[in-house]
Amino acid sequence: MGNWLKGSLLRSTSSPTTALNTTGMMRRRTLRPISLEDVNVSCAGIHSEHSSGLCKTLQDFRRLFFGENEIAVRVPSLFKLLIKEVLNPFYIFQLFSVILWSAEDYYYYATAIVFMSVISIATSLYTIKKQYVMLHDMVAAHSVVRVSVCKGNKEIAEAMSTELVPGDVVIIPANGMIMPCDAVLIHGTCIVNESMLTGESVPVTKTSLPSSGEDAAVSYSMEEHKRHTLFCGTHVIQTRFYTGELVKAVVVRTGFSTEKGQLVRSILYPKPTDFKLYRDAYLFLLCLVGVAGIGFIYTIVLSVMNQVPAKTIIIESLDIITITVPPALPAAMTAGIVYAQRRLKRVGIFCISPQRINMCGQLNLVCFDKTGTLTEDGLDLWGIQRAENGSFSPPESEAAEQSLVSSAFVAGMASCHSLTKIEGELSGDPLDLKMFSATGWILEEPTEEETALHNPLMPTVVRPPKHVVLEANQNNPLAQNMELSQISSFEIGIVRQFPFSSALQRMSVVVRRLGEKHMDAYLKGAPEIVASLCKQHTVPQSFTETLESYTRQGFRVIALAHRQLESKLSWHKVQSLSRDLIETNMEFLGLIIMQNKIKQETAGVLRELRQANIRTLMVTGDNMLTAISVARDCGMVRAHEQVVIADAVPPKDFNPAAIMWHYTENPQTTKDNQSVEINLEERAYDKRQPPQEQSYHFAVSGKAFAVVTEHFPQLVQKLALRATVFARMAPDQKTQLVEILQSIDYTVGMCGDGANDCGALKRAHSGISLSELEASVASPFTSTTSNISCVPNLIREGRAALITSFCVFKFMALYSIIQYLSVTLLYSILSNLGDFQFLFIDIAIILIIAFTMSLNPAWKELVWRRPPSSLISGPLLCSVLTQILTCLFFQVLVFLLVRQQRWYETWTPQSDACNVSSYSLTHSSNVSSPHDHKNIKNYENTTLFYISSFQYLSVAIIFSKGKPFRQPSYKNWPFMLSCIGLYTFLLFIMLYPVPAIDSFLEIVCVPHDWRVTLVVIVVVNTAVSFMLEILILDIILWRLVFRGNQGGNRPSASPATAKPQEANSRWGSSFLSWLFCRRNKPPRVRYMNVALELQDDPDWPPGPSTVTYASDAQSHISAAL
Repeated sequence: MGNWLKGSLLRSTSSPTTALNTTGMMRRRTLRPISLEDVNVSCAGIHSEHSSGLCKTLQDFRRLFFGENEIAVRVPSLFKLLIKEVLNPFYIFQLFSVILWSAEDYYYYATAIVFMSVISIATSLYTIKKQYVMLHDMVAAHSVVRVSVCKGNKEIAEAMSTELVPGDVVIIPANGMIMPCDAVLIHGTCIVNESMLTGESVPVTKTSLPSSGEDAAVSYSMEEHKRHTLFCGTHVIQTRFYTGELVKAVVVRTGFSTEKGQLVRSILYPKPTDFKLYRDAYLFLLCLVGVAGIGFIYTIVLSVMNQVPAKTIIIESLDIITITVPPALPAAMTAGIVYAQRRLKRVGIFCISPQRINMCGQLNLVCFDKTGTLTEDGLDLWGIQRAENGSFSPPESEAAEQSLVSSAFVAGMASCHSLTKIEGELSGDPLDLKMFSATGWILEEPTEEETALHNPLMPTVVRPPKHVVLEANQNNPLAQNMELSQISSFEIGIVRQFPFSSALQRMSVVVRRLGEKHMDAYLKGAPEIVASLCKQHTVPQSFTETLESYTRQGFRVIALAHRQLESKLSWHKVQSLSRDLIETNMEFLGLIIMQNKIKQETAGVLRELRQANIRTLMVTGDNMLTAISVARDCGMVRAHEQVVIADAVPPKDFNPAAIMWHYTENPQTTKDNQSVEINLEERAYDKRQPPQEQSYHFAVSGKAFAVVTEHFPQLVQKLALRATVFARMAPDQKTQLVEILQSIDYTVGMCGDGANDCGALKRAHSGISLSELEASVASPFTSTTSNISCVPNLIREGRAALITSFCVFKFMALYSIIQYLSVTLLYSILSNLGDFQFLFIDIAIILIIAFTMSLNPAWKELVWRRPPSSLISGPLLCSVLTQILTCLFFQVLVFLLVRQQRWYETWTPQSDACNVSSYSLTHSSNVSSPHDHKNIKNYENTTLFYISSFQYLSVAIIFSKGKPFRQPSYKNWPFMLSCIGLYTFLLFIMLYPVPAIDSFLEIVCVPHDWRVTLVVIVVVNTAVSFMLEILILDIILWRLVFRGNQGGNRPSASPATAKPQEANSRWGSSFLSWLFCRRNKPPRVRYMNVALELQDDPDWPPGPSTVTYASDAQSHISAAL
């Protein structure tokens, strides 16, 4: 699947404006019912009405309605691609420019532009065509297969997958298949690899849809019943089957309506990335067009005053527009992103949406999943604590003890899982694997022939090793002569599975011990959930305290429960029971304590992000106290900071919804009253601090999150501002949280393992999936490194790419303005730059510099300051305007100075200013010779060409900044070699003219003294440009005026500790802020406004022992907790 997605990557880097075209039917299909979901059929209804298949007549009718079951990525012809490509506004403008230049006889430059455009178009067409072909081949590879379809008259027929329609019943073969459609399983069980959809390579178990009970009465929904749905494109590895029964599934979606189809559609028509940089780029180009309009009017007026022919007026006035808008801007802007993408690939980060790399440079908040992301993926069994007679036994470190072989607790550990054998190896959830291996038991999956020998049928059997059974009974005189048939009575057959559900936070199985007349049910899941489903007298009274003691230490705790089912229940009856009937009146067995160690890199990365002014959150499905403990251990919550748990309950009876605010114990204290005392003191201290530095964090559970978002909408943003731990969060709640954070103007990153974080990973501005796949559809970025060290790497490269984009844009804008100034000045004497001068500037200087200045690698560490997000921002506008004024001043200076030289005259072919002795001779000469009618060769042209050429290089070096976001330019050797080579060449032809070069560039000879003067002016020009950029922009404006834009968590010094220098800085900052109309300007981002509001709120954060009711969310009513 990694290769299957590379088409998206190619598209993003080649032609962002090209939308891939499929068939019109794909768009039309979204306007009418496309699946069984649209007819609102219940799960029981699928079994009763749709399980027998369709007759041929009904199939043909539905095929006319739904169309063929294919995901058609049509490969357009080169001619169609060419037409679509050349209709790009950029190429239309290029065509206009070429026609104009040809009319001016600028054939060389026009030919060069045509040559570059042809290469660009050819490369783009080749890339897009290759992408189409690759995507078509990859999609079609498994789309057309032969399938077995059940007909309405109970016969089975072979058919092509393209003929499938919703309602067909397909048979899943025992050796598996690639699903050609979305189908709901109605008989049997399947082991499926869904890495194509989730990026998670752990196989999942799909069970048949409930056919009776409360679960069967609800309407079928693909989202709610995804544990029973086989998705298109996923790989069914194997099936669990029974003698005489087939594994069947009902087709619910076909074609582009399937999950795979929607995925392909999202690749073909990606959601546009709304990034301020690109919007500002268009505004800036409009400004350049405005400048070009001024030049256009100026040229017309000047030409009319000088009685220039109408044809020349039209050509020259239009030419000023082609000069102002840089032709190579799109390619130059893309270069930095492409280089960053290559560097990311070298460190194991793959990208399917390159435009989002720039977004990574603006991240100011990153959400992390816990298990497998912050902590180790694998869990170690720390121990078990069984419950007997309503109380806990002492903890035991080994579950494989001989004395526990026959216990219900070990039987539950050995059977309550979703493990399966694939090619002889156990496969499944890491937690299940670790739990099962701790028992030392053996899992066997009998073949079809073996299951025929047993009655009742047992598809999966778990049993302890025979030697363990014998050793366990060796002290029993009655058991020493045990026969093997009696030993086999320890075997347990798994009759039915209810897979783990993130929403329910539990899983269960129905098993039967060989030789027993009754069946048993085992339940495993979150301790709070399991305890609520058990008989209360079986749950130890110390349950809450024991659970908290483990979770505070960061352990992951799983609870087990057991229930003996009625002996009258048959195998077929069990298959139709709903899980609600099974998972009730359980007997509590005890706790399984798993140790989830924090990854070695986690603490260092989180510290680096905090120092870089990037907020971090934990969003996990684990227990609240475990999550808080991990947050403290990894440094997300520091030792001196308080955690406030927002425990919300929905309205019940006549009581409104309420939030109870619990202050957790400080880890360094032991007594509750001491904890409260410390909390109150900290709160009093916090009120005197800025809101960013208040030392408290909110912790919110998934249940509380749902209540707050529904009943306390006015508190959502306040909680989001300071909440750090989100526990027991369902996948859709993670997505909702990301949207809330984005609503208060955070630029949000999400890092997870891709399993249950798909929605959040896609919704975030930058989603990073920790997966072994090169390209996962779960997120824009995929890291093959299994720890969060990829996050700072991605942010560093994002910041470097963003700064590079700004640098290139500023350089290309200055290049256009400098050339515009030169041409405008030359127009005043009815002159212009020569064809080869344009060619030298645009090819030898601009293209080389623009593409090499993008090669600066990212800076080695993250700094507190973030790069600006807008081109229309104070620092950048000041930078551009000061450089424009500087270049204008020195160009006008040399333009006027050259006309004041004593050797100056109107240049003619007989002029020889280099030879002073010939001045009078030349001046008195009346020898006629052909004169350049375009008036290219003159002293003003030569002078401005020299000065402007150096100005291009100086602004390139000034704008190509290094620290703190990029490596210094001297480490970018291609850029340095280019600059040194061009400086050397320009100085050489200026000080030691070469006739052949002068003739080629249409440069006239000027005295050596004037050349030296020009060198001095160039040096002064460069020095002034450097001083203005460094002194005014970097020191004065940025540090004193614009630093307030960053809006982060940087500590601020208290007034009492301010030094005199800091007071002077504040005075200077106030004066400059007033000068730039920034005095008392409110923050632009919403989350800073919320922080300022809370700073003045005396009732926030709520104190200990308070309750907030939905009826009056602004007041806090004291209550004993």
